[in-house]
Amino acid sequence: MEISRQCVVALTWTLQDTLGEVLDVLEEPVEFLVGGDDLLGAIEDALQGHEPGATLQLHLEPEQAFGDYDEDLVFLEPRAAFPKELEEGMTFDGTALPKGTSEMPANLFYTVTEIYPEHVVLDGNHPLAGIALRLSLKVAAVREATEEEVGTGTTGSGFFKVQSTSPGSDLLH
Repeated sequence: MEISRQCVVALTWTLQDTLGEVLDVLEEPVEFLVGGDDLLGAIEDALQGHEPGATLQLHLEPEQAFGDYDEDLVFLEPRAAFPKELEEGMTFDGTALPKGTSEMPANLFYTVTEIYPEHVVLDGNHPLAGIALRLSLKVAAVREATEEEVGTGTTGSGFFKVQSTSPGSDLLH
C-alpha cells in the first residue's frame, strides 16, 4: 500500500541535530496517522507516495519542526509553589501548574530548567524548539486507518507532543 492521507504508517528513525548529535532513536516501529495530528507536516509531505521499505533523509528547519525558540515562554516562578521533590528536566502540564506570579499560557508543557532557593525557571518551549533537525526514517508498514483513528486524528503515539516525564528521562517518546 502506498502512503496517502488518512492512512497509518509504521516508522523507525534516527533523529539528529545538524552537528550529528543523536537526539532520539526509534528502533521498533511506531504507528502514526498520516493526515492527523501525529506527524509534523514536513514529514507527512515527504512520506506521500512511498511504500513499506522506503528510507528517507529529511532536513527540517525549526519552522518545519518545533518552531523558533521564544524567550517570552520562559518564566521565573516562586520555589515555594512547587513540590519539595523537584528536579531540573521535570515537565509540568500548564493546566496543572501551581498558581505563581506570571500569566503563563495553560496550553503548554513546561520544563524545569533551573532551580534556585527562592525561584524556579520554567520553559514552555518544546525541547527541540529553535533546532534544525536531520531525520533518517524508514517505513516499516502502511495500512488503512480505522474510523476511530480518523475521528480522533491520532493513533495515540503522541511522539510529537511533549508529555510530563519523570526525572532523568532523556527520551522524546
